[in-house]
Amino acid sequence: MIKSNRVTAYVGLGSNLEQPQSQVLKALTELAHLPNTSLTTKSSLYRTSPVGPSDQPDFINAVASLLTALSPEELLDELQSLEQRHGRTRQGMRWGPRTLDLDLLLFSDMTIDTARLQVPHPRIAERAFVLYPLAEIAPGNLMIPGVGLLNNLFESISETGIERIA
Repeated sequence: MIKSNRVTAYVGLGSNLEQPQSQVLKALTELAHLPNTSLTTKSSLYRTSPVGPSDQPDFINAVASLLTALSPEELLDELQSLEQRHGRTRQGMRWGPRTLDLDLLLFSDMTIDTARLQVPHPRIAERAFVLYPLAEIAPGNLMIPGVGLLNNLFESISETGIERIA
């Protein structure tokens, strides 16, 4: 189902395999070509230490802002299709290495909790690799449903292991 009104959605991007910086940059370009969707803003790239198993390469992360007429589920379908085109497989360890990871972080001011999709992303407030690039492109007074103001979330996270790159 396509909504008549476009809403803002934020998508987190990450990669630590097969030229991660190229993977993220290519995915940012591809997000601009999703149906009924336009890329409005993208953050800088950030090099980050892995969360979970530490015996894997560092990640390259970014956040993109989209204006979309897709439903949350349709957007998730498009994101997962894009991951698959980049060689993403969902087998193996949780938080393990991957060619491309696309997370739907926020979808307008909606709260969604289904077996398939949770929005806001359930660990959004714990992840420096999400909050720093998100804060770069989103208004500081962005309210994350059920979590709080974006600018207030930095008090509880560490900058350790995150580096903004050119």
